Amino acid sequence: MLQQRYIDKQAGPFSKVTPSLLKAPYWVAFNTELAEQIDFPHPASDNLLAVFSGQAILKDTQPIAQKYAGHQFGGWNPDLGDGRGLLLGEWLDNNQQHWEFHLKGAGKTPYSRFGDGRAVLRSSIREYLGSEALHALGIASTRALALVGSAESVVRESVEPGATLLRVTQSHVRFGHFEWLAYKQDLAGLKHLAQYTIEQHYPDCQEQPDPFAALFDAVAQQTAVMIGQWMAYGFVHGVMNTDNMSILGETFDYGPYAFIEQTKMNAVFNHTDQNGRYAFDEQPSVGLWNLQRLAHAFSALVPSETLKASLERYAPTCDSTYYGILSK
Repeated sequence: MLQQRYIDKQAGPFSKVTPSLLKAPYWVAFNTELAEQIDFPHPASDNLLAVFSGQAILKDTQPIAQKYAGHQFGGWNPDLGDGRGLLLGEWLDNNQQHWEFHLKGAGKTPYSRFGDGRAVLRSSIREYLGSEALHALGIASTRALALVGSAESVVRESVEPGATLLRVTQSHVRFGHFEWLAYKQDLAGLKHLAQYTIEQHYPDCQEQPDPFAALFDAVAQQTAVMIGQWMAYGFVHGVMNTDNMSILGETFDYGPYAFIEQTKMNAVFNHTDQNGRYAFDEQPSVGLWNLQRLAHAFSALVPSETLKASLERYAPTCDSTYYGILSK
């Protein structure tokens, strides 16, 4: 049974969507280690295959596509949201920790724009491997519980087999969720989402004199640590749009990522990034730029001087994380 706190608490805007079934699904990988970690008891069964390929829905659950916005390659885009993935609900482990199950490649949603809502096997395998690699290195990341292939053909630059990936993390809230509510001037919604995030993911902030300021500071610090780790291990995310930035400071939304094999500070691995905005050596500054966009959204909740002070702590944290790893 999955819980659905995001729906129950109306944490943010979303649309209810039924997954589009994937044709002739088959298991590619099942992450037994992760399943054991979160006390997920199911083996890679036929029933689970049906749920993780969009052919079935767990009893008493309603998949949703979340609505958000974001800055993509520096440009504002309000027309974003889960265009090919659905939040199925939350699994509660034996330690009372919630884990959100998000099915990527589940078909079209109201936010798909011109996309087909599908994922391909090639990129899904890369996300599965990349997320496990970063997790093993001690870098905060979403993880994949299951990978399903299919006989369905999906057209990208060529025709490729379709797939679904079951992504697991404690929260799918992005910088873009807050940006969207700020753009809509929905102060009540902004406060509600911030309070929800504090209650579910940053409970220590509730004890601070200004919980919303403490939330922003925590997000900025965790983002700085993550990017400092990326730099130390030669990881290039490739698409650091604000809608790809997790409120938990986790590596999120794997696209054309890479690990550099030798030092090349301006390395770019995204063929659409013609100007090198997301080059390897630009990542720390882009992280700060993205946090500035988040600060703008939080400016309705937190005094500007307080936000500025948090942003000023970003670079020292990122640098100390980077040099701390290199000096080991």
